[in-house]
Amino acid sequence: MTFLSSSPRRRFGPDELRVAQNLAERVTVAIENAQLYRTLQEQDRRKDEFLATLAHELRNPLAPVRNGVQILRLSGVGEAAGRTLNMMDRQLGHLTHLVDDLMDVARVSSGKVVLRNDRVSLKAVVDAAVETSRQAVEAAGHEFVLRVAAEPLLLSADHTRLVQVLANLLNNAAKYTPQGGRIVLSAQRDGGDAVVTVSDTGVGIPADMLPKVFELFAQVGTSIERSQGGLGIGLTLVKRLVEMHGGTVRAESPGPGRGSTFTVRLPLAAAPADAPALLRAPGGGAANRLDILVVDDNRDAAESMALLLEMRGHRVKAAHDGPEALKLLATYRPQLILLDLGLPGMSGYEVARRIRESAALRGVTLAALTGWGQEEDRRRTKEAGFDHHLTKPADPAELERIVTGVQAGGR
Repeated sequence: MTFLSSSPRRRFGPDELRVAQNLAERVTVAIENAQLYRTLQEQDRRKDEFLATLAHELRNPLAPVRNGVQILRLSGVGEAAGRTLNMMDRQLGHLTHLVDDLMDVARVSSGKVVLRNDRVSLKAVVDAAVETSRQAVEAAGHEFVLRVAAEPLLLSADHTRLVQVLANLLNNAAKYTPQGGRIVLSAQRDGGDAVVTVSDTGVGIPADMLPKVFELFAQVGTSIERSQGGLGIGLTLVKRLVEMHGGTVRAESPGPGRGSTFTVRLPLAAAPADAPALLRAPGGGAANRLDILVVDDNRDAAESMALLLEMRGHRVKAAHDGPEALKLLATYRPQLILLDLGLPGMSGYEVARRIRESAALRGVTLAALTGWGQEEDRRRTKEAGFDHHLTKPADPAELERIVTGVQAGGR
């Protein structure tokens, strides 16, 4: 400003001109950095949106595939076909897990994941993670060793997210350990922290990759271990979720072919408290058949879901858009409606609003079918009048719990 406001008749010396040039260069760099920062922010936002949208779109074709597997299982098959169905179920579960990670890493990166912290038992978290990963560990024929402290260790944490963290580490260990390896999970107290380690006898990690294993899309090596697949997002998700809990995670390995150890350190809850009551799955409902309406514009998904429910003894009708569903409901009185949210024209939310406004349909149970499964999505469907939220591909056990609840006279 001094140079600009000076008299036009003044002549600047070499030193002043050098200062002016230096200042101009600094201002130029600052402007360029600000522009670059905004560009990177926009690119990061678009990446997160792309990952979330990709995950959502992948869920839709998974729904009829999972339904088809369950239909074939219920139909009764021979031993060879049964083994094939089990293999298909495992691979479908793996694909669903990858889709879940895709969506979660996008949500965590953009700050859209909010932890639902409560007083939780570390043992309960470990048990749930082990159960989640049991199929992957057993399918590879690994020896599994579990060592959990006898004393109760309580955390102020989101139970679901911590289970996700430990299950991801166990799945990684199972995947990158050759057939018949050994996996050890240990959970102990260390001062005011809970320390969980997952060790394996797997392919190991080169020293130069140890600082990079938690980076998004990072892959260790390009040979045999790379052939195991994966998107390179599971460990990124682990790190970010652990840090959201105020903890740390680190990776250690003696080198390629010598296994690896992942250590999660989390702060223990400040004061002891009673462990939260465990949710009990509802008991077997009445054997009466239900009238069920399935509404989904994906005809394969709608028809396979309808067939699956019919094989369980229920009376089912299907519709493929909102107006068709409302026309059916003018004379049809189902006890349960499975309603896709992404219908063409009239959305599932609008169909749900009209159903809730109908006196004739008062008391019907509404379950949302959608590819979006985060907490904010569940909150939105609840506010829209839905009783349940099923994320595609719908978990057969969760669907059965909903049906059993309706049979028992509840929602």
